[in-house]
Amino acid sequence: MKLDTLIGEPWADYGLIDSGHGRKLERYGRFRFIRPEPQAMWAPASADWQADGEFIPGSDEEGGGRWQFTGQVPRDGWPMKWDDVAFTAQTTPFRHLGFFPDMAPVWSWMRERLDGVAEPEALNLFGYTGVGTLALASQGVRMVHVDASKKSVEAARANARLAGLDDKPVRWMVDDATKFAAREVRRGRRYDGILLDPPKFGRGPEGEVWRLEEGLPGLIADCRKLLDEKSRFLFLTVYAVRMSALAIGELVSQAFADLPGRVEAGELAVCEEARGLLLPTAIWARWSR
Repeated sequence: MKLDTLIGEPWADYGLIDSGHGRKLERYGRFRFIRPEPQAMWAPASADWQADGEFIPGSDEEGGGRWQFTGQVPRDGWPMKWDDVAFTAQTTPFRHLGFFPDMAPVWSWMRERLDGVAEPEALNLFGYTGVGTLALASQGVRMVHVDASKKSVEAARANARLAGLDDKPVRWMVDDATKFAAREVRRGRRYDGILLDPPKFGRGPEGEVWRLEEGLPGLIADCRKLLDEKSRFLFLTVYAVRMSALAIGELVSQAFADLPGRVEAGELAVCEEARGLLLPTAIWARWSR
C-alpha cells in the first residue's frame, strides 16, 4: 500500500508560524499560541516567539497542563472562518483550541467526493464541535453528527448558528458512536460518506468505555455495512497513539475488500509558514470510489 501525506496549508484565519525544540507557534485568528509538540525535534526558525498564550504541560503523561496567558484572550472563544464556514475557537483544558486545523484538506476532499451526488447524506462519528459536519452541510449534504459529549454537540450547534447554517438538515445526536453505528446497521441505513475521528480513549453518555485498539475493528466493520457500491468515501483519522498508518490502512482494506474503489493511507501534516517544513499531526486511512 502506497502511503501519502495530506498537507494542511495556511489560510486567512490559521497558520503554523514556526516550530521546533518540542513546541509550535500558531496563529488562530488575531491571536497567537504556543503549544507542546513532541514531533518538532528540529530547531525553530526564530528564537523570539511572541504569543498571547502558552499551554504548559503537566508532569503526567495523560495530557494534563494549564494555559498561561500574556494577552487578552477571550475565555469564551472568538470567531474564526474556514472557507464559507464560521465557527468558534477557544482554549481548552486539553491543549487544543476547539477544532483541528490539520483537517482542512480532509474537509475539502470530502466535498470533492460528494460533488455531483444527488441528495447526498453523510455521517460524522465522534463529530466534536462540528466543523467537519458544517463543511459538508454548507454544500447541501444532509448530515448526521454523533458525539458522546453533550457539551461538544451544544458547541457544534452553536457553530451552526454562527455560520448561518442552523437551517441545514443536520441531525445532532448525543450518543455513543459505536452503539449508534450498530443501530444504524440494524435499521438497514446507508450513507454516501462517513467521517470517523475516534479518540484514543473515551466514555459514552452512559459511561461506556472506548479504547481505540479494542473498538476500532468492530466499528470499521459496522461502517462498511453502512456504505455500498454507490457510496463515495470513508475517512478515518487517528491521533496520539502508537499506531502505524499501514496498520489502519490494512484494517480498512480488509473491511472494504468486497467493494469497488481504492484504499489509501498516510499522514496528516501542517505546512509551516516560516520555512515550508511539514509538521506531522496524525495518521489516516480512507476508502473512496
